[in-house]
Amino acid sequence: MSKTLRIQKRMSERGAKQSMIDMAQNFCLTHGDKIILNRKGIDLVLRKIDQFKKDALKMRERGGLVLVDVENSMLTTYALDSFKR
Repeated sequence: MSKTLRIQKRMSERGAKQSMIDMAQNFCLTHGDKIILNRKGIDLVLRKIDQFKKDALKMRERGGLVLVDVENSMLTTYALDSFKR
């Protein structure tokens, strides 16, 4: 989505980063033309971040993850260092 000069100026004035705008678009409530990220939405974002971190640490523990994708079909998955055992 393209940004107008107006929103670029308002983002600068109000300290809104592009990542905040992206977050609002992904976890928002829509009300007419407005995209709203309220406390409930922010809490959802924080829970997802916690789960993402937990999953990343688990994959790191296992040495990584391999996903076998054949012709756009996920075939199998396994830990990266599983073949070394």
